[in-house]
Amino acid sequence: MLGAVVVGVGTAGAVRIRDMLTPLAGNAAEKLTVQGFISRRKLDAHQDVKQISAEEAVSREDIHAAFICTENDSHEDFVRMFLQAGKHVCVEYPMALSYQAAVQLWDLAQKKGVVLHEEHIELLTEDYKQLKKEVEGKTLLEGSLHFAGGALKPGFGFLAFSGIARLSWLVDLFGELSVSAATFEEDAEQGYSKMTAQLLTSDSKPLTWIEERQAGLPRTKKINFVFDGFTLTQIPPAPRGTVGLFMQDLIHFSAKLSGQVSTEELDRERVRILHCLGLAQKIQELCKVK
Repeated sequence: MLGAVVVGVGTAGAVRIRDMLTPLAGNAAEKLTVQGFISRRKLDAHQDVKQISAEEAVSREDIHAAFICTENDSHEDFVRMFLQAGKHVCVEYPMALSYQAAVQLWDLAQKKGVVLHEEHIELLTEDYKQLKKEVEGKTLLEGSLHFAGGALKPGFGFLAFSGIARLSWLVDLFGELSVSAATFEEDAEQGYSKMTAQLLTSDSKPLTWIEERQAGLPRTKKINFVFDGFTLTQIPPAPRGTVGLFMQDLIHFSAKLSGQVSTEELDRERVRILHCLGLAQKIQELCKVK
């Protein structure tokens, strides 16, 4: 059995604890057992799991892995702390708010001989899987992805990083991208922000990515992908999956810990994640936002 600690017990952290307490039978996730959780709040227990300190978590020999479920701006420090202690890490996206920091964290994981896994449940949704089937084998001419949602709480970073799930969609669908231009507009009084990034595929086809945020703004995701002889303007509906998204991710992380994921797949995943973080940083720089 591999002991784990959950850092942060908001919605995602609570689901991580629940999934480890009741894992899906017949897969590597059954070998993970939650030994405690870390929270800024004094909670004593959560789902009958005890609260422990970060110092205790990094020093305990029965804790082999950490799940980081905190605000984005604290991911890097927690990941580094657990990697330094020789623990495996599963962290919500983005693992850091800069490309250079992410590279350093991955190098540290390799040096320590442990698994660093960045969660991307948006690639596991049934509607995304259906979208990928629709797109597969088609020649893109141009496209756009416009996401809108409520205001972000402090600590989630610039829109290119907080919204990296959408960028991950575009990279997973259309391959390596480059940034040709990016703009950012903000109305602090209205709590409004909008980022527009102009991207290019490897064969110079244009993609526009927009992230728009404001309190009360309905959560929507609009696409317009124009292919040779075919245009896709709606994400295809798909029935809800039988296995929860975080459980799917837990199984994938556990498979890595058990050595069931090939080196080639691990490399592809690392390249994709670092590529997205590099794009996010380039967009932030073009928007001249610190």
